[in-house]
Amino acid sequence: MRQAIMTSPGKIVFQNIEKPKPGPGEVLLKIKRIGVCGSDVHVWHGKHPYTSYPVIQGHEFSATLVGLGDGVTNFKVGSLVTATPQEVCGVCGPCRRGDYHICDQLKVRGFQAPGVAQDYFITQADKIVSLPENFSLEQGAFVEPVSVAVHSTQKAGEIKNKNVVVLGAGPIGNLIAQSAKAGGANVLITDISEYRLEIAKKCGIQNISNSRIEKLKVASKRVFGEKGFSVAFECVGIEETMSNVIESIEKGGTVVVVGVFGEKPRVDLGLVQDRELKLVGTLMYKYEDYVQATKSIENGSVILEPLFSKHFKFENYNEAYNFIDQQGERSMKVFIDL
Repeated sequence: MRQAIMTSPGKIVFQNIEKPKPGPGEVLLKIKRIGVCGSDVHVWHGKHPYTSYPVIQGHEFSATLVGLGDGVTNFKVGSLVTATPQEVCGVCGPCRRGDYHICDQLKVRGFQAPGVAQDYFITQADKIVSLPENFSLEQGAFVEPVSVAVHSTQKAGEIKNKNVVVLGAGPIGNLIAQSAKAGGANVLITDISEYRLEIAKKCGIQNISNSRIEKLKVASKRVFGEKGFSVAFECVGIEETMSNVIESIEKGGTVVVVGVFGEKPRVDLGLVQDRELKLVGTLMYKYEDYVQATKSIENGSVILEPLFSKHFKFENYNEAYNFIDQQGERSMKVFIDL
């Protein structure tokens, strides 16, 4: 079977290896679609802080279940599935209290553990999430990023009827804005890209602001009036947006840190202290977030089609990254087809 390996930043090579066989408690998957996400792009550029090389990428995907190991009886061969990508120790403090997604020894497939960029892939049966029969392969591959949005919005606490700002209208910011709206929040999304803001509008987020030409405080007043906003999601991962939101959110507000910071930001903790702000980190998701994400896609509360950018054949994996680099802000979700 084919396998793609990123041997160094900006270089993917292919090799043929033997098709794996599932062991006890495992399943064999035929990978069908892989979504390329922002964290993957960081790896391509050599800027992901927690990934070394060589690495087999791929963590958001859809697949057909084609084989069952001994003891696996609750899944049907031929069904459409996806799976959570975390490898955890099960014995550390976070794992023992149920927060395995922040395991002290966490390894994520596609980053610290081998990902699904190959024709067939083995994983544990308890990581499998069954998908509705009417799901497209693209919807299946989107369960992972939607799960990020589900988990992130939960970290903010109750958001119904609250004024919420999402900074960054890339795929994750877009999905968080949609999830917050589905949760009953009043949502404003900001970005420097008119293209991405227009995509957000196509996904039902009507309150938009180009932060290149409108300051956050001005946009907040225009949309929310004098009350402003009490919850924000930083989905960009740069110092400027973090500083802007800390200066603009109402006192006592909550800022959820979603973006991956390639460079360490300087944050005015004096303002955080003086305004009694809450900075909340969020990482990945749990199994139940995958289940909820699947429901959100199925019931239409999250709209995905405007986010689809382009498909590439598996053997053209390198070209997918070149396309993302060339298109920049006009690239939302790129798929690898197997």
